[in-house]
Amino acid sequence: MKGFGVLEKGKVGWIEKPEYVCGPDDAIARPLALAPCSSDVHSAYEMEGDYLKNRILGHESVGQIVEVGSNVKDFKVGDKVVIPCTTPTWEHPDIQDGIPQDAGGLFTAINFSSYEDGTFAEKIKIRSADMNLALLPAGVSLESACMITDMMTTGFYGPEQAEVKFGDTVAVFGIGPVGLMAVAGSALRGAGRIIAVGTRPDCVKLAKEYGATDIVSYKEGNVTDQIMAITGGKGVDASIVAGGDLETFYTAIEVAKFGGGQIAMLNVLTEIESINIPNAIIAGFLAHKTIKGGLCPGGRKRMERLLSVVEAGRVDPSKMITHKFHGLESIEEAFALMVNKPRDLIKPIVLFD
Repeated sequence: MKGFGVLEKGKVGWIEKPEYVCGPDDAIARPLALAPCSSDVHSAYEMEGDYLKNRILGHESVGQIVEVGSNVKDFKVGDKVVIPCTTPTWEHPDIQDGIPQDAGGLFTAINFSSYEDGTFAEKIKIRSADMNLALLPAGVSLESACMITDMMTTGFYGPEQAEVKFGDTVAVFGIGPVGLMAVAGSALRGAGRIIAVGTRPDCVKLAKEYGATDIVSYKEGNVTDQIMAITGGKGVDASIVAGGDLETFYTAIEVAKFGGGQIAMLNVLTEIESINIPNAIIAGFLAHKTIKGGLCPGGRKRMERLLSVVEAGRVDPSKMITHKFHGLESIEEAFALMVNKPRDLIKPIVLFD
């Protein structure tokens, strides 16, 4: 079986692996759509460990089942399925604590391209198939379904963690694909004013389509000053960080209102040894600001809920796709786009005929 992944830190390429053996609770699928992610780039060039040597990358995929295990009841060969980027075991007692993403250990739900080979391959193995897969509805395109598996579930997790309520003012920092979905999710949860912080024209245009009411650019002045001016000096009810660096995170905390401001951290900060929050923006921990972060939800019910949102026409995540490729061989070119990030890129996808 051929796949594309990390050979060693800083080096990617094609890898030959043994064919998968389907366990009793597993399913094996051939890919119908794949999408590279910034996390794949982090894994290839920034992270290091034995688990990332000769490891197939990828965790955003839609597939068609070619084999199911003896215990699988709800899926059969030939079914087209949405494969979430996070696939918890659902068998560990930590599930009862209510955070399946970490059941059995930190990040154990994101086994694709970490604990196990990922989806950039001729075949994809999915554990706990009945609990993790979702059938692809006839009314949802491959493009939209593939965006649901990570970008949409991660972006929506921002307003969920920030507890966005009807009429809230929300600031979304970074309007790449995750930030765009955070804008869309905030709008669906009833936010009043949604301030999108970003500069790329295509992303700004799409942010407005998804519900942004205001656009803030660092090119037009201090971001904090601009947001405080928009909010009349009060700050925002919720800050959602979907891009940027450590200073962006500090700005998101700063503009969150005193007395209940919520900060959701969706951005993954790598190669940073420590975070030193300026005391003034949290008022000596007396400001009643809440910071939350975590791995995005996955599993079958999460995918089915998001598919329902798309099928009903509430959000069209396929609008984020700016570059289309065809066939497994083209995953290398699509991945390179995520490394180089040209200005007109929002999200690439690889489709299979």
